[in-house]
Parts: sequence; C-alpha cells; structure tokens
Amino acid sequence: MRAILAATLCENAPMSSPMKRRTFLTTSLAGVAGLAAARAISAADLGQAQATRKILIAGGNFGTTFIRYMAELTGKPRPKLCYLPTASADAQDGIDRWFKNCAPLDVDASVQKSFIESLTQTRSWEEVFLSVDGIVASGGNTLNQQAIWKAQGIDLVLRKAWDRGIVLGGASAGSLCWFEEGTTDSRPQALSIVHGLGFIKGSHSPHYDAEPGRRPLYQKLIGSGQMKPGYACDNDAGIYFEDNVVKRVVSARAGAKVYYVSVVGGKVVERVIEPDLF
Repeated sequence: MRAILAATLCENAPMSSPMKRRTFLTTSLAGVAGLAAARAISAADLGQAQATRKILIAGGNFGTTFIRYMAELTGKPRPKLCYLPTASADAQDGIDRWFKNCAPLDVDASVQKSFIESLTQTRSWEEVFLSVDGIVASGGNTLNQQAIWKAQGIDLVLRKAWDRGIVLGGASAGSLCWFEEGTTDSRPQALSIVHGLGFIKGSHSPHYDAEPGRRPLYQKLIGSGQMKPGYACDNDAGIYFEDNVVKRVVSARAGAKVYYVSVVGGKVVERVIEPDLF
C-alpha cells in the first residue's frame, strides 16, 4: 500500500505545497478505504450467493411427509414454512389442507395469497418471502401461476430466496414452476408445454403414473426435440436438488418412482431412479 502511494506521489512531483500534499494524501487514502469497503461488500455478496440452493419437488401430493423433509432441509429447529397457493387461485380448501398437513410437525406455518390488495397486504413480497425458511408452491394452473408471479414481481423475489438458501418446493404446478419447461393441463382441450422459472435446467413431468396422457406425451416431446430431457415423477415420489444436482430421490409410497427421460442413440430412454422410501 505504501509503495502504491509513493509511486503515485512521484508521478505527481510538481505538487509542492504542504497543503496540496495533505489534500492529495487524504483523497488517496479515502479512495483506498472506499476500495476496501467495496471489496468487503463484494465478499459479503459472494458469500451470500454461495449459499446452497435447495429445491424439493414431488410429482403429486406434497403432504406431511414431504413437508417434514423440507423442514429438515432448512436446518432450523422450528422453521418458518410459507404456502404460496397462486396456482390454485388461493383456494381455501388447499390452504386448510396445508395447515392440516403441517399440524403434526414442529414448524411455523403460514400462507401468502397472491390475490391481495394493499390495504391489508402491508408487507412487500421481499419482506414476506425472504423472512421464511421454506416456500411451498401449490398445485393448480401453472400457466396462470407464472403470469401472476411475473406481473407481481414474485418470480424475482423467489430467485432471491433460492439464492439465499431458502428451501423451495411443491408438487404438480408447485414442481413444474421451478423447471425450464414441462407438460401441463393449464390450457383447454389437451396437455401442452409450459415454461417455468428455469431454476432447474431441463424439463419435468408430474403425475407420471396418475394421468394416462402424461407419459406418452412427455416421451414424444423429448424424442422429437420439442422438449429438453428431464425428470418425471410419480405421485408421492420426488427429488431433492442442490443447485441443479440431484442429491436424493425420495418416495412417500411404495412403488412410486422417479424417471430420467432422454434420447440415447436416436431413441427415447426412460431410466428408473429408485427412491428412498421415507
């Protein structure tokens, strides 16, 4: 540091008065202090960005078993878990089921509706979602969910939550939403493609064993190149991701499985990933 200041002073040798020297030194030191502060901020931001990013999904039925596992993933003794029922249009029966599923667990359960008005919704999305340990997105209409999240800016806050290590999750629309793309029943007449937030790379199909049209369409779309390879989950089966890495495959029901569907040698290959039974 002294060498840098000395070299700088030599380059500015014509500056002769003591007052000018003092002014220059004060300015230079202030600049160094500012640089040190900027580096400290950058280091703090880097540490925050390096938090383990966690997502726990299920093909269907994100009930007490999956909520318990999410609570464990937070690492907190009594984690704050928030239910986000946008895809179900904030349906009351889903909210009631959420609290019922959380009742046997040592968690602080809450709900955040998306159909709100500012007279009663006095906290910002950041204040709500960045103050909890886990966020569970409901099932329902994925297309409408994505549109509302983007209109409200919720998608950006969920990205911040993920980057900070807040555990995200859900089933059906609540699992599709985290992927780049997947198959959905959000439009009339037939299953179709929907695009999600893209936190998890690739595609996803929920309800793989529960709805007959899911498996053939998913394989057809991947085989034709219309959809990226990805993960299909039976109801009651799911995946825990850290960043984009599969860390664990789990199931709350015997026989429920997870699959990786891709193209190998020009043919669609469905690889079974046997889960751990909770």
